[in-house]
Amino acid sequence: MRDIDVEIRGDSLSGKRILFGISGGIAAVDSVRCVRELRRHGAEVTVCMTDSAQRIITPLALKWATGKQPITNWEGEMSQLSDFDGVLVSPATRNLLSSHLNGLMSSPLLMALSAARGRKVPILLIPSMHADLFDELITTEIVSKLRKQGAIIQWSEGEEGKIKTLDHRQIVADLAHHINSQSPSRKSAVITLGATRSSIDDVRFIQNTSSGKTGWGIAVDLYRNGHDVTVVCGSTSIIPEISLPLVIVAEDPNLMLLELKTLAKDQIDAWVHCAAVLDYVVGNPIEGKIASLQTGLNLQLVQGEKHIRELSTLTNGATRVGFKLECGIKIHDLVHRALALIENSQLTAVIANRLEDIDDESKPRAHLVDATGEHWALQDHSDLVSAVRHLVEN
Repeated sequence: MRDIDVEIRGDSLSGKRILFGISGGIAAVDSVRCVRELRRHGAEVTVCMTDSAQRIITPLALKWATGKQPITNWEGEMSQLSDFDGVLVSPATRNLLSSHLNGLMSSPLLMALSAARGRKVPILLIPSMHADLFDELITTEIVSKLRKQGAIIQWSEGEEGKIKTLDHRQIVADLAHHINSQSPSRKSAVITLGATRSSIDDVRFIQNTSSGKTGWGIAVDLYRNGHDVTVVCGSTSIIPEISLPLVIVAEDPNLMLLELKTLAKDQIDAWVHCAAVLDYVVGNPIEGKIASLQTGLNLQLVQGEKHIRELSTLTNGATRVGFKLECGIKIHDLVHRALALIENSQLTAVIANRLEDIDDESKPRAHLVDATGEHWALQDHSDLVSAVRHLVEN
């Protein structure tokens, strides 16, 4: 791999032509990371820099990041007016926001923004400024008016008296989401993930094992590809690489089911049941804390409700993907049990795997089983995520 090459990590921007604008905020020093991240997800990137941006970071750095010369001044071909799929400006100073709002075209970047607005191309603006400017009434008015014109403006949390730009991974994921959300294949999807827990007393609980990695990976991939994603999560040990717009935390299995039944009142297109839901829960949790140093503790466990079965009558017509983990059985039996789950819970498909195969790179990560009994090996995590996306979209 050459120094200018990047490792492809996704295809959410594959075939998309992105104009990446840089204005003169100090956050311009992070623009190389953002450009490289765009390319990691398949984008073809053209950089356009204002004069003030060039005082902070050199065009040479952006040429290295993209593999081609950035637009830094007026030129005869007017490359900034090409038919881009999306425009991203990070950082966007207040001066640039105000100039764009009022239709000024004193730089190639401002001309590109006006052209994109006219074509209704998605525009994502990532402001960076001091908190006193952010809090001023005029800034609020500028942002409100730009949003009414269709621009997407996203702020970070204030830090050190400044409004800094978002993490480069978050910026690129948000841009991909906004571009892909215009696709006719966009769906609403609910993803459950993580482990559930049942209280023994007010400080102790029993819990099954699930890091949440698979569920977060599926949710992030669906979000990047433009889908309307709601996550209902239990306990997880994995932090997703980006923040998602709607995450409902429900670690107790009964609370999780209640949240899912509430969501089912809306017309949800797809349900992905990744959560590891307890089969058995504590029958009578104790109020307070059980005294320590006892010789033993007897717990009564009762069968918990099966979420996918409970939801089967509330999700008519929706795509539903279940997950099934087994251990110590042959692939033939794994497929047979997955098919039984499909039939009993009215699922579209099941992702089935064996505990002993998860960390064995010589074995498929899982198997996709559909309602006909057909099954396909999913070699790794990426295959699994892509397979779920295909089921959601089709």
